[in-house]
Amino acid sequence: MTDRVSVQEKIPCVFRTAVLQRQSSKRHDQSYHVGALNEVTTKALEANVRKAVASEKVDGTCVYIQEFRGKPWLWARHDVKPNKQAERRFKKFQSAHQAWEVGDKVGPEPTFTWNVDKDLKKPPEHWETARGVQRIDGQLQPSASGHVPGWVPVLKDSRSHCWHLASTDLDKGVALLLQRKKDDCNKTLEVSTVRLEELLGQTLELVGTNVNANPYGLGSKKRPVHLLVPHGALKFYTPPPFDHEELADWFATPAGQVEGVVWYCDDGQLFKLHRHHLCLTWPVEEPSLTTLPVLITVDIGQYEWDFPESSQFYLFGRLKGQQFDSIRAVQWLDDN
Repeated sequence: MTDRVSVQEKIPCVFRTAVLQRQSSKRHDQSYHVGALNEVTTKALEANVRKAVASEKVDGTCVYIQEFRGKPWLWARHDVKPNKQAERRFKKFQSAHQAWEVGDKVGPEPTFTWNVDKDLKKPPEHWETARGVQRIDGQLQPSASGHVPGWVPVLKDSRSHCWHLASTDLDKGVALLLQRKKDDCNKTLEVSTVRLEELLGQTLELVGTNVNANPYGLGSKKRPVHLLVPHGALKFYTPPPFDHEELADWFATPAGQVEGVVWYCDDGQLFKLHRHHLCLTWPVEEPSLTTLPVLITVDIGQYEWDFPESSQFYLFGRLKGQQFDSIRAVQWLDDN
């Protein structure tokens, strides 16, 4: 596994999945459940997944670091979705296909054909497709979810990406990262600053107060916290078991209080297992990410410029050298 991970496409489940006629643990209004069967996929076996590096799947929103207008830049995930008419057609197809799977696949398999010129919404300015998006006759093809994955640069005046902007200073080209502290047996987290140019080509997960209903309980309304977690940075100190039944038991342990597991294979392929694949709920009361001590090593004095006193860089910089029981337990100097 390389240090620079770039997640461009939806990661497949490591086990073969099937649509099961039972209440979804992920969507309460959904009467079916996509569950993992006790069978590793052929692709995963061919990639030697049992020898892969296992890392925590983090619950946030994906971002990408690549150049924009000649500078290292933060890009937000933006999927081009179908318009209302196409979405209704696609949902009707999905329902028919799910009924076909649950009904022991009796009769011909339902199919769906996209009219790309008419079915998709117009992408925003500067939008770029994610790597690996399928094309037929030169036209982009939506994924199995009905979306075309891609990226948009985060503009400095963007209200829709204000929490993305809290984790970076685009003018200065630096980002705030949360990851495991090196040379510490992965037992301590660290909040630090990294130049965007060092992250070029890499994807990360934005987590924080106003992202995905904040499953990690970070920050508060008064003092929101938003940080970037590099993909693959939260490797397990003790790798989880690979057996289907043992994994279900492992998710009940303190170390298994995670959204899921991602396996990073030597050939670059990625495979995942979400708690929902095993009918387990998420979020949990005490995620393992919030049980580790965290060291603040943000050193804003190393830069030639000043940060605004309201910025996270300044606030974390004032805590340089301090260690807290967890990322939830960070105490700001002006809150004492």
